[in-house]
Amino acid sequence: MERDLTQGPLLKQILSMSIPTMLGYAAQMVYDLVDIYWIGMISSEAVAGVTLFSTIFWIVSALNEIIGSSSVSLISQAYGQKDYEQTKIAIEQTISFKFLMATIAAILIAIFLKPLMLLFSDENVVKHGLDYGYIRLFFLPIMFSSYSVNTAFRCLGESKIPMNIMILVSFLNVFLDAVFMFETIPYTNLKGLNLGVFGAGLATVVSQTISFLIGFIILFTRTHEVKPSIKGLFKLNPKIDKKLLTIGLPNGIEIFFRNLSNMVVLGFVSMFGTAAIAANGIAGRLFGFAFVPLSGLVSGASSVVGQCLGAENLKRAEKASRLAAIVATLIMIIAIFLAFIFGEQVMKVFTNDHEVIKLGTDFLKFGSLGLVALGFGMGLASVFSASGYNFPFLVSSLVSRWGVQFVILVIAIQFLNLSIRWVWLSYMFGDIAESVVFLFFYLRGDWKKKRAW
Repeated sequence: MERDLTQGPLLKQILSMSIPTMLGYAAQMVYDLVDIYWIGMISSEAVAGVTLFSTIFWIVSALNEIIGSSSVSLISQAYGQKDYEQTKIAIEQTISFKFLMATIAAILIAIFLKPLMLLFSDENVVKHGLDYGYIRLFFLPIMFSSYSVNTAFRCLGESKIPMNIMILVSFLNVFLDAVFMFETIPYTNLKGLNLGVFGAGLATVVSQTISFLIGFIILFTRTHEVKPSIKGLFKLNPKIDKKLLTIGLPNGIEIFFRNLSNMVVLGFVSMFGTAAIAANGIAGRLFGFAFVPLSGLVSGASSVVGQCLGAENLKRAEKASRLAAIVATLIMIIAIFLAFIFGEQVMKVFTNDHEVIKLGTDFLKFGSLGLVALGFGMGLASVFSASGYNFPFLVSSLVSRWGVQFVILVIAIQFLNLSIRWVWLSYMFGDIAESVVFLFFYLRGDWKKKRAW
């Protein structure tokens, strides 16, 4: 059911939107971790190759972020205004325009993928990454469109449908991984397809396609106030498409520079060898678990704030963001505690390489220290994506990743020749700087006057 988030107990509304989103993201992360577990059974080189591809691949998430961030403010504010026709058009344009942009991005990345990967490692590692990566690029438009369908549901106050789809498809992905990758399905005597790392990529795109089809059918056959049509997908609306590109443009630039900084950080990591790259890949996915509740909370709070701003209920919007910041801070405290207590044991699940385990454990410990500050800042930042005032995201990325983290890496690794531990610590300083930027723009209050329509 669609839900009016401008009424009712505020914390309950935030949690009712956030918890299903968290569970959906958690299911995805379970898949990601099982995926890297299966790949780790092939070799550390395979893990390193997939890590290289994933770091480059997520540069294209800048496009997804541009249109996705814009769509959150456009859809949620239109629905908060009770303008159901405008809400319908915004959903249709988000899906079709993002599909088009993803097609262009996939072609461009495919051209430059191999040369980029060769900058970081040898042919053997790169081959694993390409086996996994080309199939992922081919299905990028489906992946982006699936994200758009889930965003539309959340902006309408419906968080359980995308949660159920994500859980279902994540378990399907885990099963298909085992079937596609190995000659014999692990822990059974059943015959698999023995496709190796390519099988992992194939399992992902099959699952994402099923996810998109289920969500698309539900969204376009529902009988509620907002009724998007298939016909509307085949006609671009220049006015709305311009908003889709411009409102979220700072987010897209921010994601691009953030992912570019991840490539730079990976360059520093690669100075310490293939084991360090593999450790970065495994621990990086484990870090994703810490961001599951944070991302779910911010997504849920943004839907609440967006509808409140559309209804011109500013006090409720402001209170929602502050509640989100408090809850996010508590979640990140728990995440740091778990990283320090169970980091080594969890790393051992994914690899038996002692060097990879040691490096990954250090990453989990020292890289997590700034998460409390980041959680608080991200909770407040829910007002930016909801209002359409996304400039702070760009500033936060430039300051935290390039003005702080990159400078620390150059000084510590290039000039002082310190250990890889300083690569992990650089994340802490970057997270703290990012939170400070978010707090500054939140208190300045420009977001209170910004509207998408």
